[in-house]
Amino acid sequence: MPDPNRFTQGPFAPVEEEITAFDLPVTGALPAALNGRYLRNGPNPLGLDDPAYRFREGHWFLGPGMVHGVRLRDGKAEWYRNRWVRSEQLAEAMDEKWPAGPVHNDMDFAANTHIIAHAGRYLATVEAGPLPYELSGELDTIGPYDFSGTLPGGFAAHTKLDHATGELHAIAYFWAWDHVQHVIIGTDGTVSRTTDIPVADGPMMHDFALTPGYVVLLDLPVTFSLDAASAGLKLPYTWNPAHQARIGLLPRGGTAAGVRWFEVDPCWVFHTLNAYEDDGGRVVVDLVRYAGAYDVSTMSGPGPLTLDRWIIDPAAGKVAQQRLDDRPQEFPRTDERVTGQPHRYGYSAVIAAVGHATISPGGDFADEAFSNALLKHDLAAGTAQAHEFGQDATAGEAVFAPAAPGAAEDDGYVMAFIHNPDRGAADLVLLAAQDFTAEPIARVHLPIRIPLGFHGSWVPDQ
Repeated sequence: MPDPNRFTQGPFAPVEEEITAFDLPVTGALPAALNGRYLRNGPNPLGLDDPAYRFREGHWFLGPGMVHGVRLRDGKAEWYRNRWVRSEQLAEAMDEKWPAGPVHNDMDFAANTHIIAHAGRYLATVEAGPLPYELSGELDTIGPYDFSGTLPGGFAAHTKLDHATGELHAIAYFWAWDHVQHVIIGTDGTVSRTTDIPVADGPMMHDFALTPGYVVLLDLPVTFSLDAASAGLKLPYTWNPAHQARIGLLPRGGTAAGVRWFEVDPCWVFHTLNAYEDDGGRVVVDLVRYAGAYDVSTMSGPGPLTLDRWIIDPAAGKVAQQRLDDRPQEFPRTDERVTGQPHRYGYSAVIAAVGHATISPGGDFADEAFSNALLKHDLAAGTAQAHEFGQDATAGEAVFAPAAPGAAEDDGYVMAFIHNPDRGAADLVLLAAQDFTAEPIARVHLPIRIPLGFHGSWVPDQ
């Protein structure tokens, strides 16, 4: 009998039903001015009968998406909802009518990676080519979305909003392409520009970074493997030692011919924190780096996993690398209003072996989980604070919500779903960013457990 799949056990175990709850109980006090929705996406298999989910060879990235949401208004938590994203296959399994809509290259998938808002629409996203799904403000599935017919191909898991222009940027990749595609979506919700950047080997580009002058591309040695696909791997992106690790600078408004590539040491990066251009014309990128040969198909590598800074000097043609924090961590986030601008603060979730405080370098991510702590980094001071939630609690990605539209970078709240072992269910926890280690200012008590998942957004009311 194969070993159980870690990603259907313990804090990853899926929930089995959709729930709507109103007038949620709150410990502490919610800020009256914090009006909007906290939304988070993540894999949640509809059932565990499929061997792809039940056993170790199953992959965390492949479960259909379930979006969890909490509506805050006037100092109250009005509702909690969790809803599966209804792809055609999932709708059929639930004996429902699929909403129908466009599909890229027969790749219809219940998007499970992120949930964003742009141009008045809520969009669940996923990587590797499928289209996003549009949801209503109550998290019901409206259908797959191709930006009113203007998207020429597939889409991406991660996007970056340029707050100066209101444009949304993405890097789309697809195994059958000989390029990746930079996509710009205007304030009207339609694609205003695409740029195809030739790349070899079909690399996975899970994330990227943005500055006023550049789109920062991560062309790293995790590439599509036809052999792995033929062998039945569900996510056939494997470590390719023959693929040179490099970082690219695509000039904003330029063409693919203008991309400059800079070699870096072999590594893998799921997520960037932010990037900006310094006074000397260098591009500074903060990111979480997996050192050495990392295999996405098995989610394993030799480690270590660290928060690093890459400084790209176009004049010298070199990349300098610095260590910012050597604690294993993931899901780095910053105040999204400073995307592409110099940032001082960042937030991340600590990674630890289940039942232990830390992991040793070389740990297998498949045997790890998020720990009970969130980190706040002060990158100007070179310090970090940890907020620990107690034994047997688990903390997912942290999202920053400003106290007001014009508030300073650190003036606001850090929000995350935290498993509360005393209740056997989740809380939406709000920390005061400027008093990070203090008791939470509010805990919204949710009616069910929320599995560890991927990414989310604070979407303020307009």
